[in-house]
Amino acid sequence: MIDTLRQYLSVSFVQYALIVGVLIALCSSLLGVTLVLKRFSFIGDGLSHVAFGAMAVAGVLHLTNDMLFVLPLTVLCAILLLRTGQHTNINGDAAIAMISVGALAMGYLLLNLFSASSNLSGDVCSTLFGSTSILTLTKAEVWLSAGLSCAVVVIFILFYNKIFAVTFDEDFARASGTRAEAYNLLIAAVIAVIIVLAMNLVGSLLISALIIFPAMSAMRLFRSFRSVTICSAALSVSCALLGILISILGSTPVGSTIVAVDIAAFFIFSILSKLKRKVG
Repeated sequence: MIDTLRQYLSVSFVQYALIVGVLIALCSSLLGVTLVLKRFSFIGDGLSHVAFGAMAVAGVLHLTNDMLFVLPLTVLCAILLLRTGQHTNINGDAAIAMISVGALAMGYLLLNLFSASSNLSGDVCSTLFGSTSILTLTKAEVWLSAGLSCAVVVIFILFYNKIFAVTFDEDFARASGTRAEAYNLLIAAVIAVIIVLAMNLVGSLLISALIIFPAMSAMRLFRSFRSVTICSAALSVSCALLGILISILGSTPVGSTIVAVDIAAFFIFSILSKLKRKVG
């Protein structure tokens, strides 16, 4: 097995998959803690369905680079979701449900009506649950993913204090002069970028797991925001690496394997949390 793994790791497409997978996992974990604490976890589901609908439209239009269409549209819908929840009679959960289900239904309808693909069910299944496209990335796609991932990390580091303030006490942050709405919009836009990046890794239906499980696992053992964020990032990267390697060696679906490893890590951390309380 070690020889087989060493042989795979010498191949460029496996190296590309590991690089992109690690970067996506890192970005997902950074803002996952914020979304869980703000009780806005399901925005990942909503935006992933929007991204699916956008990808369907891009496929119907036969766009060669669907990222240029899907990314701006998903960011726009993220801002719309936040605005709708704050400034209308529709609450946040209802807005997410309406937009996500509507985008999912319209995307599948468009694919059925206009798609020229001979394997529509396979295309839809791979988009929803992840595909092997993470193992067929070109160098340009790797650079694009790396660039967007680095931008997400830099934004999180630069605005860490503001994100922390908005996460824990939005009213106090607003009273102290922080533009809470602007930073909420920033968080929503960054989450939209992460969602689009993660589509090829775990699929649109499994993206929330990539965001939520590492954060929830870290919260089992740690209490401070910084400790939880660091632990969540380390755990997410480790699970992504392990999941991709298991997927390659076992020929299992990449996205589902990563999520399965995240679930196993959550149970391990839950057990450690109980042991910690007994010892303490």
